[in-house]
Amino acid sequence: MRFLPVFLDLQAGPVLVVGAGDLVRAKLRLLAAAGARIRWFATDGNHEVSGLDAADAARIEHAEGDPLTADLRGVIAVLCAGAGDIGPAMSVRAKAAGLPVNVMDDLVHSTFIFPAIVDRGDVVVAVGTGGASPVVARRVRERIEAMLPARIGDLASFIGRRRKSMHGRIPEMQLRRRFWERVVDGPIGALVLAGRSNEAEQALVSIADPSAFAGATASGEAEGRVTLVGAGPGDPDLLTIKALRALQDADVVFYDELVSPEILDRARRDASRVPVGRRVGKPGIGQDAINKLLIAAAKSGQRVVRLKGGDAFVFGRGGEEVEALREAGIAYSIVPGITAGLGAAAQFEVPLTFRHEALRITFLTAHKASDAETVDWSTLTDEKMTVVVYMGMTAAVSVRAGLLAAGRSPQTPAGVFARVTWPDAQAAVGTLNELPDLVGRIDGGPAILVIGDVVAHSAPWRHQNLNQMISKLLEAAE
Repeated sequence: MRFLPVFLDLQAGPVLVVGAGDLVRAKLRLLAAAGARIRWFATDGNHEVSGLDAADAARIEHAEGDPLTADLRGVIAVLCAGAGDIGPAMSVRAKAAGLPVNVMDDLVHSTFIFPAIVDRGDVVVAVGTGGASPVVARRVRERIEAMLPARIGDLASFIGRRRKSMHGRIPEMQLRRRFWERVVDGPIGALVLAGRSNEAEQALVSIADPSAFAGATASGEAEGRVTLVGAGPGDPDLLTIKALRALQDADVVFYDELVSPEILDRARRDASRVPVGRRVGKPGIGQDAINKLLIAAAKSGQRVVRLKGGDAFVFGRGGEEVEALREAGIAYSIVPGITAGLGAAAQFEVPLTFRHEALRITFLTAHKASDAETVDWSTLTDEKMTVVVYMGMTAAVSVRAGLLAAGRSPQTPAGVFARVTWPDAQAAVGTLNELPDLVGRIDGGPAILVIGDVVAHSAPWRHQNLNQMISKLLEAAE
């Protein structure tokens, strides 16, 4: 992030604008609509601007003379649009005076840029691409425009007018935040968004005990809870809406090693983030210690998110954590996530079931060879069963040995799918007999193994066969 989004107080002083043509007039309309005082040097001498009402037009002072010698005292920012060679020169003057400056379409001479803006009164959303692609910023703005309620600015104003009086009744900051979250997400917020502010006002005034409304216990402390959230296999766009909401509400997030930074970035900015996971072969703090951390955080009144790669209930020890929370009397909820097996199936087009070919699926885990040795492979010999092995890279030799000894054909299609849904995802496909070699073709995990005829329907299998066919044709042509 090269440009930090900030909001400029346009009541603090005039904005000095230099330029001519349609480009500068578009910026003038934007600034005037935002209530700015404007001092405009029209470099072509034409100060006419259409589309402004009388109030907005009155905010524009028509400046004369050379902008390069203009008095910059009191000016809060400098904008050049359609200014030609004057733009870079004005940039030098503005920087020397310590003023933010924008020279349109010139990042070298700009210290700030204009974002795409969604304006809902007191709610303003700015979308930027660091100047790289205004078209992309506009497309994002259009989507946000479609999502945001028309009266969201009215809701912000409604709360803003009542914050001080309500905060006197709720001295504890954490409870205050929860109080307003319940207002925004509940019936009162819905009334404001429906244009029924008077009814919303009556409902707010009728709250006799704001602390209880916010979820405080009898002792006055906030009531904590734990939400187990499945983070999915890696792609942050695969998070559910419910998972995003939990991350935005969290006071503290305890996360596994395999949770990507992009997913952690979806958590509330001021939430504490505590790593509690481990990778294969590396020590972790242990499940008992994790359970104690979750319970202690919830008992202190915090909203806790336990963030796990994939799904909490598929080899994620979510069941153990739920039992510990239940025994401790901690309120909890569970948000499912897309498990890695399904992520691989979608990304690499591996149909885990296929009519007449694969009627059953077995999911199992094999961190190491000793795990594979404890599996009863005799139950996995059905040719119409797809076997999905989690964390099986280091146990590939034992997995192969177990399935072959149980009677699965060495020519059974098999695949290794690594870092599924991540930008650097990889796949290697072949036969069960080649499984350890397939693992060797992967640049590192996490990875899952899929064994069964369905692998022959996957995109990597098709591509591999096509490449082999092309190679044979080329050899024959030679």
